[in-house]
Amino acid sequence: MIRIIALLVLLIPGILAAYGIKLMRDMIFTILHPPFPFLWLQFLVGLLLFVLGLAFIAGFIFRRDRRNNKVQARFKLPQEKNK
Repeated sequence: MIRIIALLVLLIPGILAAYGIKLMRDMIFTILHPPFPFLWLQFLVGLLLFVLGLAFIAGFIFRRDRRNNKVQARFKLPQEKNK
């Protein structure tokens, strides 16, 4: 059940990132979608959606790998002394 929830948590930012790529691609081919009055605004919103979606997915995977000790030594959290 936890894996299904994790998949759903990753699916939403993935869809937003894909939509961001679509908006940027449509701007290159001068296809303007209705909620945006300018092509440059459409591109900026697409870039923002792509970067935020990608950052969320990357952070999720990095946090999971850090918790499972599957990262390089420089990325590991410092251990508390006296615990």
